[in-house]
Amino acid sequence: MVARTRAMLFALGLFASAPGFGQSAPKGAPAPADAKLAPCAACHGTSEKAPLPGMPSLSGQQAEFLAAQLFFIREGLRNVPQMEGMLKGTTDRDLTDMATYFSKQRPLRVSGKPDPQLQSRGAALVKRQGCGTCHMPDFSGQRQIPRINAQREDYLAAALKAYRDNQRSGSDTSMNAVMHGVSDSDILALAHYLTYQP
Repeated sequence: MVARTRAMLFALGLFASAPGFGQSAPKGAPAPADAKLAPCAACHGTSEKAPLPGMPSLSGQQAEFLAAQLFFIREGLRNVPQMEGMLKGTTDRDLTDMATYFSKQRPLRVSGKPDPQLQSRGAALVKRQGCGTCHMPDFSGQRQIPRINAQREDYLAAALKAYRDNQRSGSDTSMNAVMHGVSDSDILALAHYLTYQP
């Protein structure tokens, strides 16, 4: 556990201090790590194209969060079967370039109309659970804390259930504690509310 925590702290420090991290590429410059981005966009979508079912949208995501997650997946510190082998051979700079590229895209606008009852219930739940404390009041995230607004509803629901059931952890166990004892129906309301936040 100590080794895992040290690796996570190292990753966060490494990416935050990388040259040019969080800065956009000059106008007219090719997308960073361009050859490695096509498979990412195929599953995770872009500003114009929705991700595949069950996949998180990466557009407009926090760069530090993305870079750290990519590092955890590459190093085997986070188990994501769909990503197995995808990051083999990538350098730390590749990961920061990928993270920066997606962070500079605008989040995908969610289509459809929200359910008024789920929205009302979700609004009460985000206050009760304190979601805006870490993820910011507009749920856009900060640094290593992800953007959760305008995210895929099915992905959010699955992630929240995984935190509740101790099948997933972030760089710490705070989300597991926050979601402890939250019912499936409340999770669905939370996911629905957050999905339709601009």
